Amino acid sequence: MSVDLASLSPKLVHLLLDPVFVVDEDGLIVFVSDACQPLLGYSPKEMVGTPIAGYVHPEDRERTLNAAGRVMEGQPHIDFENRYLHKDGRAVHILWSARWYEAERVRIAVARDVTSLREADQKRDILYRVSQAAHSAEDARSLCEAIDHILSDFLATDRLYVALYDDDQGTLSYPRASRDGSDWASMALAEDSAVTDALASGQALLATRDRSRPGVGLNRIARSGDCVWLGVPVVSRDQVFGIVIIESQSPAAHYSTDDLDLLQFIATQMAAVMERKQAEDNLRFLAHHDPLTGLTNRTLFYDRLETALRMARRSGEKLALLYLDLNGFKQINDKMGHDAGDQVLCEVAGRLMACTRESDTVARMGGDEFTVLLTGVHDANAVEAQVDKICAAMAAPMRLGGDTLTISTSIGSAVFPDDGDDAAQLLRGADASMYVVKRASAG
Repeated sequence: MSVDLASLSPKLVHLLLDPVFVVDEDGLIVFVSDACQPLLGYSPKEMVGTPIAGYVHPEDRERTLNAAGRVMEGQPHIDFENRYLHKDGRAVHILWSARWYEAERVRIAVARDVTSLREADQKRDILYRVSQAAHSAEDARSLCEAIDHILSDFLATDRLYVALYDDDQGTLSYPRASRDGSDWASMALAEDSAVTDALASGQALLATRDRSRPGVGLNRIARSGDCVWLGVPVVSRDQVFGIVIIESQSPAAHYSTDDLDLLQFIATQMAAVMERKQAEDNLRFLAHHDPLTGLTNRTLFYDRLETALRMARRSGEKLALLYLDLNGFKQINDKMGHDAGDQVLCEVAGRLMACTRESDTVARMGGDEFTVLLTGVHDANAVEAQVDKICAAMAAPMRLGGDTLTISTSIGSAVFPDDGDDAAQLLRGADASMYVVKRASAG
């Protein structure tokens, strides 16, 4: 039995998984196979008679027209790649094989959908670039700016936020493009309930932009036609540092598990950077501060005293050094225990900070000994007034568990340049003055 292959040819074309296009010399579609509808969302009937260039992504249109011109000049293309726009607005990556047929004055092209391959390539590139940015970022803010820049091309049709969370202010801060580079915008949480829900739960959240409909957990991914918001909090050790958000700007949302994986990877990288920054800040703090009271420690106090002395010598101003010792502190430790003694030291530190200026330095030198560096001192009366203020603050009753204590302190002082010209002389003078006051109070 013979087979009429000519009559079968049109049927065979429609069975192909890759769409076949026939375009005339004016760029109008004269035929397209049935496989085009799954690729671009349009039926063959809708496309025939329309310019094929109208379906090309605007950013690729000029390059595509140039390539079509070369094909019509007799240069076949077997690996030309560009982007078309699906009927729902999303970009489709297509690899073309095209040839011009002079006798029929048409070009015939076969299109292969390579969108998933290109998105996989993009995702690998993004993961690598985000990892590099996380490795080199000095802090969370610079990492936010880098991620915002990296993702701006990949998520060009969506709104993106890579935001830092301020729990005290109840705001998100995120980089915003400006002519001069990156500036920062702030958004109150009250403006978006979905953000609040995600931050409060510490879990990834998928929500619609229709606020009358509740957000849902990511046990499902948005169906085509949903207009959605996808947010992944940046969480580490139960602390929320920020959030990574994409919000669809297209009526056809199509977020997938790949989108979720990408945002979770970014959130993990951000959390690692913030943990590292916190650890570095803690180490720097502990190197210069007393771990119990949080006050300046001996090392940093000496450094600030030397700096203040240099400035005072240049300006001709005076500065004063106060040396404090708590009276009867040993008895508190012996009778009530060291935990109670630690509470007393922390309370004393707080009271000292409350009755000094920001320009002054309060330090714990060790045990129950504290120092206060006063700059810009005009005369001895100002020093005496500050001593009286501290003594009054210390004399206020202190609640310690179920007990009420009254703490007194002995304070000695030394003034530059009257009582010494360098740090060592001032410290010796203030210390000696403090012991004179202590002996007088004991007598």
